Amino acid sequence: MDHAAEENAQPPFEVTNRRVLAIAVPMTLAFLTTPLLGLVDTAVVGQLGNPALLGGLAAGAIVFDVVFNTFNSLRSGTTGLVAQAFGGGETREEQAVLLRSLTLAVGLGIAIIFMGPLISAAGVWFIDPEARVAEAMRTYIAIRILAAPLTLMNYAILGYVLGRGEGATGLLLQILLNGANILLSFYLGLTLGWGLEGVAWGTVGGELLAVLGGGVILLRRFAGQPHPRREHVFDIAAMLRMIALNGDIMTRSFTLLAAYALFTRQGAQLGTITLAANAVLMNFFFIAGYFLDGFATAAEQLAGRAVGARQWTAFRRAVFLSGLWGLVLALGATAAFYLFGETLIALVTTAPAVRALALEYLPWAALIAVSGFLAFEMDGVFIGATWSRDMRNMMLLSLVAYVASLLPLGMAYGNHGLWASMHIWLIVRGLSLLAILPYRARQTFG
Repeated sequence: MDHAAEENAQPPFEVTNRRVLAIAVPMTLAFLTTPLLGLVDTAVVGQLGNPALLGGLAAGAIVFDVVFNTFNSLRSGTTGLVAQAFGGGETREEQAVLLRSLTLAVGLGIAIIFMGPLISAAGVWFIDPEARVAEAMRTYIAIRILAAPLTLMNYAILGYVLGRGEGATGLLLQILLNGANILLSFYLGLTLGWGLEGVAWGTVGGELLAVLGGGVILLRRFAGQPHPRREHVFDIAAMLRMIALNGDIMTRSFTLLAAYALFTRQGAQLGTITLAANAVLMNFFFIAGYFLDGFATAAEQLAGRAVGARQWTAFRRAVFLSGLWGLVLALGATAAFYLFGETLIALVTTAPAVRALALEYLPWAALIAVSGFLAFEMDGVFIGATWSRDMRNMMLLSLVAYVASLLPLGMAYGNHGLWASMHIWLIVRGLSLLAILPYRARQTFG
């Protein structure tokens, strides 16, 4: 392969273990603050002693998980595009990408607010809670949805920061966001006695403070830099590229949610105890996922930067090192789950039947981080390189393989077959992307 073109624009940058960890470790810590936030909100509402309010909070949170996870593509897409501009030394383009992303964030956020009644009605219809829970759910959604433009703006700002490889700044912004949210939820929900409404307004306030904090950081940074012209920022081709990129990543997110929903549905067909045991064990995978996401973020930035700089050596090192660290982490998580899995299961549930069944399927759950590490890393590489169409297509292909294996294995082996299908899904995701990586790399680097 002729890679002479890689020396064109920017001096070569070295991808080292330290550079990978400088992005991955702070972002892993940042991602871990997210479940803490949900725990605090639950604790605040739980102090009110009203099960209906607690149910309304949980149901409303599910609705926003679906809505905002769908639009989290704005963060990933911004990271990839900024990383490429950063790698190519295009300062104005970095700012232009951020401004395009913020424009999309505001537009989409306002659209979500106007769709609020429909989103609320759809959520109540799907979850079908009792009347008191439904009322609390509607109240929570009506308030929290006002933060939609702010939430998406924070995605755009975080995407810009991560695109430049500034993991520590990303961690700072997430601490500000979730820390303010936690403090405001306590103050408004308990101290002022606003209850569930206070928790919802606390989320709105936390998002606002994070936007203001991120805005101050960026304005100070841009103060001495050349700025892009308006026609550059709102270039039709560039806007369409960003929209297409976000659309591909959004499709990938929908497919991901569909796979998890299908796993849950099939588990429910095997009985309530099996459904509960699977829910307990999937927490292990989600915990490992927060760590793997940190290294996927490192892959996004470093692969994207290498593509922008047209530096094959840096790209190859980014793929290798992010994959190596992801594997090391996955093996460590698997060992920890094997060693401490029984204790973790006991902490999550006190039901003897659920504990016993979860322990039976623990080996499947413990190994899922190993099966999935390549899928996480390849997603990061392909997002950073903005090869989003391939990522979308391989995700759809893996879903087909998942469904094709789920039905016969589930019928033949019950819950063991269900877990085996989950592993097949993850492995196909990773290997299918890895298989086309050399072809895309030749196209990009020559």
